[in-house]
Amino acid sequence: MLLVIDVGNTNIVLGIYDGERLVRDWRVSTDKARTTDEYGILINELFRLAGLGLDQIRAVIISSVVPPLTGVLERLSLGYFGMRPLVVGPGIKTGMPIQYDNPREVGADRIVNAVAGYEKYRTSLIIVDFGTATTFDYVNRKGEYCGGAIAPGLVISTEALFQRASKLPRVDIIRPPAIIARNTVNSMQAGIYYGYVGLVDEIVTRMKAESKDAPRVIATGGLASLMAPESKTIEAVEEYLTLEGLRILYERNRE
Repeated sequence: MLLVIDVGNTNIVLGIYDGERLVRDWRVSTDKARTTDEYGILINELFRLAGLGLDQIRAVIISSVVPPLTGVLERLSLGYFGMRPLVVGPGIKTGMPIQYDNPREVGADRIVNAVAGYEKYRTSLIIVDFGTATTFDYVNRKGEYCGGAIAPGLVISTEALFQRASKLPRVDIIRPPAIIARNTVNSMQAGIYYGYVGLVDEIVTRMKAESKDAPRVIATGGLASLMAPESKTIEAVEEYLTLEGLRILYERNRE
């Protein structure tokens, strides 16, 4: 079986594939202070609770946007699984031309999403990833990664409002009952939620116009299912897009 690890700034998502089938997945908090052994103990316990053994893993692939943790997880793979992992980065075979001024600047997660999205839909795409930052990536009909936009993530925006406005409380990110809210908490939720839906739709609309195409719009990331129902542009939510992209990249580089 294949262990795929996607390291984001807020969460680490892990998945186990048996061939093309996702057997199990987990989401844990990203902690740059954790050591290799601490992550090893955590993963071992997750495996144990799922009735799996570390010896069932035959390969590991890692995508990381947190450089301090890349080495930690590489050592984890060597120490706990007895193998050197494949790390998504310069030199890896993606099968996708990168039309970026400096391809090395593109986050690994953005390329992984683009590969998975194009493999599934085989048409032009705009991929919206609701992570610590919200990224918008455009893939053309020829399967070329053309670039995109990056906006502050929904959680970052909410925390900034709480920290910088003394009288405003920290609130949960939920779909509010009304846009004309009658209390402070609902007022904040209305502004945050519908304001962010507007941000997403405006950026997607402008990307469509600039591309002079009619790309399919898909969303992924922890908050995709929350935001998509009110969006006028998001057509589908792909919850496991990044994990699937890692599986595809492993298959393209397994030799």
